[in-house]
Amino acid sequence: MSTPAVERRFGPYGGRYVPETLIPALDELEREWVAARADPAFQEELGRLLRDYAGRPTPLYRAPGLSAAVGGDVWLKREDLLHTGSHKLNNALGQALLAKRMGKPRVIAETGAGQHGVASATACALLGLECVVYMGAEDMRRQRPNVQRMRLLGAEVRSVDAGARTLKEAVSAAIRDWVANVETTHYVIGSAVGPAPYPALVRDLQRVIGDEARAQVREAAGRLPDRVIACVGGGSNAIGTFIPFAGDAEVELIGVEAAGEGLDTMRHSAPLTTGARGVLHGALSAVLQDEEGQILEAHSVSAGLDYPGSGPEHAFLRDSGRVRYVAVSDEDALAAFGTVARLEGILPALEPAHAIAWLLAHPDPGLSLVTLSGRGDKDLAEVLGE
Repeated sequence: MSTPAVERRFGPYGGRYVPETLIPALDELEREWVAARADPAFQEELGRLLRDYAGRPTPLYRAPGLSAAVGGDVWLKREDLLHTGSHKLNNALGQALLAKRMGKPRVIAETGAGQHGVASATACALLGLECVVYMGAEDMRRQRPNVQRMRLLGAEVRSVDAGARTLKEAVSAAIRDWVANVETTHYVIGSAVGPAPYPALVRDLQRVIGDEARAQVREAAGRLPDRVIACVGGGSNAIGTFIPFAGDAEVELIGVEAAGEGLDTMRHSAPLTTGARGVLHGALSAVLQDEEGQILEAHSVSAGLDYPGSGPEHAFLRDSGRVRYVAVSDEDALAAFGTVARLEGILPALEPAHAIAWLLAHPDPGLSLVTLSGRGDKDLAEVLGE
């Protein structure tokens, strides 16, 4: 049996725990991605769009206020400056181009914080594809500006009222749609989760973050960072940041999850930090579940981290010890949001505010690189308690 050209498992994690009707679609997606990766015309088109339309490369910025606060050298990888306001467009553009290549005129997506939904709607508007975005009713409430943006871009936003009415339920609804419409529809999964080949596909499209940051920090500082820090929900910005540094043994990699109201409560989103394991949305990974295997409701003040699972490659990196996973509370993330605003004149999204909160709580004289995965416009109502 030949080894697939795209990883389907990372140690024991990953796999395809999906209805049989989806296996041909996953096989097709894997074949098309392998072909697209090797196709100079596809890579040239994606590279052109990322450069001329999306705004890559994004800057690497030395943050003087944060550097003084932690007594070291802090550099921010500014994914918040990418078109649409977060790293999500790297993946959405690549997958929308793949959908067009596969002859699929309809794209569906799920979104929590709304940034992936906006990125998917943007890519579909650009490429002339129909777009339907599933979003939990609670997330629609707390991320209303992004709902408005998606609709202005021509996407249909479908509210999901089941369960906690957040990201987990939106993913489930999108998968049900895909099963029913698989011949004409491509599902643009927004993070490094789901059945193979999605975790590897999304990682490949997001590693532009870490590839750029690694080259930029070597040019600007003359060396590699002592530690690289990124927030982790499903984990796409983090896996894209970490993988280019994974072979650099001297670089510590730190993934920051959402501790919510505390790891000793049932109100958090930290499956990696708490050692959880289970099957969710087509893959074996780090998943919050009870003793009977039922998926638990996650909680975070940040809609983008409010998910009970994480990508299977993150679970593997946790078990191998290459990445250290930690968690930060709602309260500390909200405080960090204000600190960055005052010290740097930057409003970070609440997701990377978790990474910055951990940085502020762990001063270090060395060089720290933090991925600022998105901007905070979408979170103003939550931050201001409106």
